[in-house]
Amino acid sequence: MLKGEKVMEFFRRNFVDRPIEELAMPFAAVSTALDTGGEVWLRSGSTVEAVRASIALPGLFTPVPHDGMTLVDGGLVNPVPVSLARAMGADFVIAVDLSSDKLGRHAAAKSRVETQGSPIDEWISKLQANLGGLIPTRTPGENKPPSMYDVVFSSIDIMQVRIARSRMAGDPPDVIVSPRLGHFHMLDFHRAKEAIEEGKRAVEGILNNLHFLRDQLS
Repeated sequence: MLKGEKVMEFFRRNFVDRPIEELAMPFAAVSTALDTGGEVWLRSGSTVEAVRASIALPGLFTPVPHDGMTLVDGGLVNPVPVSLARAMGADFVIAVDLSSDKLGRHAAAKSRVETQGSPIDEWISKLQANLGGLIPTRTPGENKPPSMYDVVFSSIDIMQVRIARSRMAGDPPDVIVSPRLGHFHMLDFHRAKEAIEEGKRAVEGILNNLHFLRDQLS
């Protein structure tokens, strides 16, 4: 089972699922229809399944069937869904941009995802053998190229950063919180405590702005 699937299995075992309509606070999740590329807002039904669909990153989580559609990560179309918050009636939107500090970090850093002995590593070895001289062999001491995982994750980062900037330029939030997460890998689920601390520091950095806006609105 992939790490992402293990996370969701843990969630299902340890938390009681409830319909979105019965939650104490308004909630919705964004997903992407794989067959059309359309943006899908999940505002009813199972909370766990909505979260599951909204984070179904290609290659990490399996897609989620829903109302005749196949859903994957909402970040492919709307990484920072300001538009959804406003559609739900929000008068003041505080957006959290998780990718502002991540562009290019995975490819630049040494991979933390081991592929040696994995099916991917075996596939690459076979490809090199079949293509012969078309794929050059690295010489001793040569810098190790990024792993296939890092290439995929960095590509997703680039895509999400560009889409987020474009979407927020057209529909800007009132405040943006931008935690510095460039040193985190997409699979660093075990570093949740560190990520939360980064989030706290990011909020502390904009508290004066929040207080000023609160006074303006009161």
